Amino acid sequence: MKRILYLLAALLCTFTGLQAQNKKVTKTGEISFEASVPAFEEVKAKSRNATFVLNTDTGEIASLVLVKSFRFKIALMEEHFNENYIESDRYPKATFKGKIDDFKMNSLTDAAKDYSIRGKLEVHGKTKDVVIPAKIKKVGDDIAIHADFNVTVDDFAIAIPSVVSKKVSKNVAVSFDCTLK
Repeated sequence: MKRILYLLAALLCTFTGLQAQNKKVTKTGEISFEASVPAFEEVKAKSRNATFVLNTDTGEIASLVLVKSFRFKIALMEEHFNENYIESDRYPKATFKGKIDDFKMNSLTDAAKDYSIRGKLEVHGKTKDVVIPAKIKKVGDDIAIHADFNVTVDDFAIAIPSVVSKKVSKNVAVSFDCTLK
């Protein structure tokens, strides 16, 4: 019986090792957003601590960023973002799970190609189906992904107080860059 369990454990470890080779990962992806309105203070932040995981066999992709990792130029704006808008103590992370349409690892080159990434974006406890246009290319043995897309604060039930409603856009431009190794 011990031999059978040992053999099963060895097969599981071998299978897990093979699985890991089909994944590309980074923990230093960059995600930024901007909700600025002309003639008012810039409302823009960036995180350089996003985790991205890509299954190179299936094109499935997932990302996670801790909301408190976003940095603003103005500390007070960062504080208001975390406490009043995104409520980062209550909703500490934003996630994305999806799939890159028609992804084939062997068709990537050093020239970026256009892809669509379809999936579910979860922010502020709300989930929305999104289609994200992305540029993907091979960089040596790594994969680089860049994307720009828009979301609205209403989609994620993020309330903007009427006092600042003219200074913060309800349409938020989001971008991300990552190099998966």
